[in-house]
Amino acid sequence: MGDLSGILTPPRTMVLAALGQVGPLSRTELARRLSLSPATVTQVTRRLIDEGLVEELERTPSRGGRPAQLLGLTGAPARAIGVQIALDRAVGVEVRLDGALLQEREIPLDATAPDCLDTVAALVAALASRGSRLLGVGVCVPGVVDRPGSGVVDSPPLTWTSMPAGARLRAALDLPVLVENDVNALAVAERLYGRGRGRDDFIVVTIGRGVGLAIVAGGALLRGATGGAGEFGHTPVAEGPRCTCGNLGCLEAVVGAASLRARTLRMEPATVYAEAGAVLGRAIAGLVNILDPAAVLVLGEATRQWDRWRPGFDASFPAHLTRPTRHIPVEVGAWEDSRWAQGAAALVLGAPLGVVPGIGDQGELVQALLT
Repeated sequence: MGDLSGILTPPRTMVLAALGQVGPLSRTELARRLSLSPATVTQVTRRLIDEGLVEELERTPSRGGRPAQLLGLTGAPARAIGVQIALDRAVGVEVRLDGALLQEREIPLDATAPDCLDTVAALVAALASRGSRLLGVGVCVPGVVDRPGSGVVDSPPLTWTSMPAGARLRAALDLPVLVENDVNALAVAERLYGRGRGRDDFIVVTIGRGVGLAIVAGGALLRGATGGAGEFGHTPVAEGPRCTCGNLGCLEAVVGAASLRARTLRMEPATVYAEAGAVLGRAIAGLVNILDPAAVLVLGEATRQWDRWRPGFDASFPAHLTRPTRHIPVEVGAWEDSRWAQGAAALVLGAPLGVVPGIGDQGELVQALLT
């Protein structure tokens, strides 16, 4: 092969992507998975080890002969900053290339204010003050984003219409900036570091103030024609109540946090949550019947009360599945509020690993900074 220095060449990208998406692998397994020659894999991994991006781990048991040496991503030297923007606050994190959380900050924010993105830029600057080697900034929002590399946002919860968030933050920070829907960002983090690692087809459903959905199909995030794929919360499931979108009976209006709080004032909480679990289970079963994912990952603030949802969900979900999908796993994750911001950071960390579509020239800049 020719010189592998400089911007990431295809074999480097392929090796980093395999280690990022699957986890530790031997050189032999890398060559097999990527259809590269053993000599090419040896040369590429040697350079990546010298640059501190890949490290040798433990050896795997062998059926005979010498045990295979595993390779995995390191945390150093690359970092990314992730920011979650909500209506009244912003949460920022600094994350290593291997997904480890280094620091976290939360600040009050008025997302309706004209200077709100200046406040976000100041938060990023504070997180970057330690002089770490930054690859870029990921930002996640509750809303529709045209493309992560562009970052034009339509977000009713933030009262944003065609907000050029990506361009404004790039001008303020002079760094690559990727912007994405918050649930999509979570799915990227799960693909790289969580329960989606090694799974090419899964869905992420979030429950809390609203209901969100991200779809990973064939190893890639499904964004749709305009970035709006995954508006699961606005699936009609009842005749009422009225949703914030203006329609009647959306899933979000029935099982969202505001609706549950209001109903528990009039009804036994156990009954309210069991009914919500049944509605959610039926709706997710419909998704599974259409998309045929390998797993359903349930995340979000409301999972802290999953024991209340579980009775209704466990009865309803399997009852509405078609027979071939009756044994699909539903994995409910423990929740921390910083998970949203960590998902935003994964947009940047996933750029050189080939898991984030629509990143354009911002992805190329991230790749250049990585080397």
